[in-house]
Amino acid sequence: MQLGFVSAILGDLSLAEVAKFAAEAGYACVELMCWPVSKAERRYAGVTHVDVADFSAAKAAEVKRTMANAGVAISGLGYYPNPLSPDREESQRSIAHVRKVIEAAARLDVRRMNTFVGRDWTKSVDENWGRFREVWPPLVELAEKEGVRIGIENCPMLFSRDEWPGGKNLATTPAVWRRMFAEIPSLAWGLNFDPSHMVWQQMDYLKPLREFRDRLVHVHAKDARIDRERLDDVGILAAPLEYHVPKLPGLGEVDWGRFFSVLSDVGYRGPVCVEVEDRAYEATLDSRKAALKQSARYLKNFMPQ
Repeated sequence: MQLGFVSAILGDLSLAEVAKFAAEAGYACVELMCWPVSKAERRYAGVTHVDVADFSAAKAAEVKRTMANAGVAISGLGYYPNPLSPDREESQRSIAHVRKVIEAAARLDVRRMNTFVGRDWTKSVDENWGRFREVWPPLVELAEKEGVRIGIENCPMLFSRDEWPGGKNLATTPAVWRRMFAEIPSLAWGLNFDPSHMVWQQMDYLKPLREFRDRLVHVHAKDARIDRERLDDVGILAAPLEYHVPKLPGLGEVDWGRFFSVLSDVGYRGPVCVEVEDRAYEATLDSRKAALKQSARYLKNFMPQ
């Protein structure tokens, strides 16, 4: 396994600065964000460390050179929009950019791109399935052609009022994953697994590692703390941020020793990337860098060196 981090938390740094910091902090790889160059629509979005628009061979060579000079690999390219948005213009923009990120991953010889399935949050899973069938098979077909694996993150995207009540991502549970993979059997299609999203859904985060071992494309390392007193007060049907908070690895409820033990047992040998979304560490660039350094020190206790 290779320890990395998600570059979104260092959006104010250039690619070269991100790579240099990663090397200094002891990281082997970085998941590089590839949002279209524009204003961010939400927290942790809108970061562009690789601009995949008109991504030429020369631009790919420059990115490769920057990372190689720092001695840091690219774990995958990341772009997390809502391809199934009920706003067809937004949906089409997202789909077109997902295609560009897949093609850029192939050009960079990265072979992984990470994203969300998306969802119309006002409709049920069944009511979204027709759009899923329309949008995703052609994207997976492109990934197969390019030799790239798509890692779907399991975040429900249910944090703000505009995401209520269903969240903006279908792929949040084993039941949906089974249906997804039955619909599209290709192994170019898998999971970017984050255990913290299982914690706040009150679900087992170890069992899926065994069942979906062949679908593990990429792993995010983020923790979550449940406020049990608050949960008792507002209930499981409340907006999730009313009773849980994202934390750095080791500051929440994930048992990272058991998590890495099972990851090793199922044969996962890919990247594990810290995703910092802990507001206690976000006040300054220095505190965000400190969060990444602290996370690296902690997680290295569980990873082969």
